[in-house]
Amino acid sequence: MKKRRNTATQTAVLASLQEAESALSHEMIQEKITAKADRTTIYRILNRFCDDGLVHRIVADDGKQYFAICSECEANDHRHDHFHFRCLNCDKVECLDQEVSVNLPTGYRTTNFNGVVSGYCRACNA
Repeated sequence: MKKRRNTATQTAVLASLQEAESALSHEMIQEKITAKADRTTIYRILNRFCDDGLVHRIVADDGKQYFAICSECEANDHRHDHFHFRCLNCDKVECLDQEVSVNLPTGYRTTNFNGVVSGYCRACNA
């Protein structure tokens, strides 16, 4: 990971992701942090965290981006080959544990997978 200057906004964004039980959108993060930061600054921080392997980006079925802390990853070995679930009622986005295997034609190699299933989470479906 590159050595970067630590800012109050960066610390606040990282803390909000670490405390979250599920992936957060930019808007959710902006609501949680008390530091004054514009939309561009927060996106820049989130993109940097993705580049540094701290978080992974989930592009949901509605096109919205969500971010989650990398919990099972090791340095230089990020495992994001799993489905994500987005609740249509509470908008919660969470990682599902089941790994996905994509069978590609000869000569192709997978480096990333983004699969999102939408429906109703356990709490909203109860």
